[in-house]
Amino acid sequence: MEAQAKIEISDAEWEVMRVAWTLDHVTSSQVSEIMAAKMGWKPATVKTLLGRLIKKGALRAEKTGRAFTYYPTVDEQPSMDEAVTTLFSHLCQMRVGQTLADIVERTELSQSDIANLQTILAQKATTAPEMVDCDCVPGETC
Repeated sequence: MEAQAKIEISDAEWEVMRVAWTLDHVTSSQVSEIMAAKMGWKPATVKTLLGRLIKKGALRAEKTGRAFTYYPTVDEQPSMDEAVTTLFSHLCQMRVGQTLADIVERTELSQSDIANLQTILAQKATTAPEMVDCDCVPGETC
């Protein structure tokens, strides 16, 4: 895939991309079937979302016979990382740690995920400040 470009996609478009990433390539009828079962969406909704994702450059379409096959043009992990980075850039930096803790508490994680997080946290603990400053309003504290 090409170099990762920043592409902003809606919540509904994320659902379509998750299917495309998981299956590597999909037809509109495959996505329609999956989204009808998962979200109750009509085929017209799926086709609209596929069209938007092509315009945004997140998918490309190839005609195969009478149907189109859709391929992701952006990788999943960098896309997720960018979305989370964007979201967290809007949060008070003093509250990011608690937000991460809340997410970890509510999320099902594998043993290897937990071990990886423990390693990262142990490394960060060696250089972490006593407290993170509020960055909401310059000169103010939260």
